[in-house]
Amino acid sequence: MQVHRDLGQLPDFYRAVITIGTFDGVHTGHRYILQQLDKSAKTSGGEKVIITFDPHPREVLRPQDKPIHILTTLPEKIALLEQCGIDHLVVVPFTMAFAGMSASDYIADFLIARFHPHTIIIGYDHRFGHNREGGLPLLEQEQTRYGYELIEIPEQVVHDLTVSSTKIRANLEAGQVALANELLGYPYCISGTVMHGDKMGRQLGYPTANVQLPDARKLIPAEGIYAIRVQLQQETNWRPGVMSIGTRPTFNGADVRLEAHLFDFQGDLYDQVIHIQFIEYLRPNRKFDDVKALIEQMDKDSARAKTILA
Repeated sequence: MQVHRDLGQLPDFYRAVITIGTFDGVHTGHRYILQQLDKSAKTSGGEKVIITFDPHPREVLRPQDKPIHILTTLPEKIALLEQCGIDHLVVVPFTMAFAGMSASDYIADFLIARFHPHTIIIGYDHRFGHNREGGLPLLEQEQTRYGYELIEIPEQVVHDLTVSSTKIRANLEAGQVALANELLGYPYCISGTVMHGDKMGRQLGYPTANVQLPDARKLIPAEGIYAIRVQLQQETNWRPGVMSIGTRPTFNGADVRLEAHLFDFQGDLYDQVIHIQFIEYLRPNRKFDDVKALIEQMDKDSARAKTILA
């Protein structure tokens, strides 16, 4: 898959079959669109092209809203789409100037001039152009002039896509990882750099990797204890472990930390970028009366996680 970030340096796509969207999560609902893209491209003999935006349009158009928590950072989205067999991914810098284009200019100067599409696959309620003035009716109206085929994604499918993204975020924020993973079609994952901490876990017999995420927009699941799998740099396998997300109430902590413990691992992970899959929520955080009680519970958490991950 070729990734294009400069609209002024796009190649001449061959019989481009295009679709447009944020594709946050690249979840099971999105896979329906990708199946339509693949089917149409095989019929026409054209290339599969996805147009996406960075940052998320809502961040630019409604900055006063509650910050959006994204399911996939741009590098994660790129990796997932590459697995789906896409030929080209075009990342459009979303700005107020871009959002301010008239709907007619969006079609003529953006879609047609830059992509020369053979086919456009779009949701029934897709909006574009200044004040969201353009939509499916305008694309239908301009078909004859520009000679593209238009495929509509019906209302029920679009509704399912919206619900899926919403449900995934809600499930993760509630600790319902298994349900979120079912909608995603894969385990929810975060990636971050292992930073130096206060080494409290080591003193408890559970050394942990203190993980710092590179993108503050990335959705962090609910506070609690999780069964996880971890992939280290230069490795292809996934190691079993447990993760704590929270303030460490037993020690009267204040800041939320992401701390991963890998079973049967000896080594130094500092400054490594690691990838963490959330497999199952084990329990909420709570304050223990003493360190001994905490360690006993950590032993139980580890035993349960090993059973789940076996």
